[in-house]
Amino acid sequence: MNLRFEISDVKFDERGLAPAIVQDAHTREVLTLAYMNGESLRRTIETGEVHFWSRSRGELWHKGATSGNTQRVIEMRLDCDGDALVVLVEPRGAACHTGARSCFVKADDVSEIVARDENLGALLERVYTLVEDRREQRPEGSYTTYLFNSGLDKILKKIGEESAETIIAAKNPETAPLVAETADLLFHLTVLLVERNVKLEDVRAELSRRHQEKSES
Repeated sequence: MNLRFEISDVKFDERGLAPAIVQDAHTREVLTLAYMNGESLRRTIETGEVHFWSRSRGELWHKGATSGNTQRVIEMRLDCDGDALVVLVEPRGAACHTGARSCFVKADDVSEIVARDENLGALLERVYTLVEDRREQRPEGSYTTYLFNSGLDKILKKIGEESAETIIAAKNPETAPLVAETADLLFHLTVLLVERNVKLEDVRAELSRRHQEKSES
């Protein structure tokens, strides 16, 4: 990591924070704007991965600790006033909790995800990443945040409700209700997997194992 200043040079505000602009080190695309305090700055320098201070949760936040969307620091700079940071990184996965590469993309979360992915497997992977980031960041006003804050029993209750609604929709002669309810059920199952730290790869491996056993029998 190329560190172009000393920690003592940083002028933190009255809350002990300094804004940090994160950019892709190769394209210079702005990925996000977050905040660092002295401790998160030290951890970023020590580990080589971005750490922030979460103002909403009041705690240190290792970007990608649960989602895997970490950011390896290439270089850090301080502005001329000493009160703002630029962090050049090599991002792994999405920078934004919406699942987008950058937080500076004005688009509906779901529509953006659908536009990028053409097959169900890739789409589920991106939705899984989005849900992981929701659990990590807990943005206010998010339905997924509400589910995680409510706990496992609430998530299970929603899966029960969505399962029942899927069964009812299957009795409808039109297929559109079944498609919609299946999508709802898949989303809530994804929330459950994230809550229990089960990866989609684990499910894929189990399906593959079963398929192989049937093929050999």
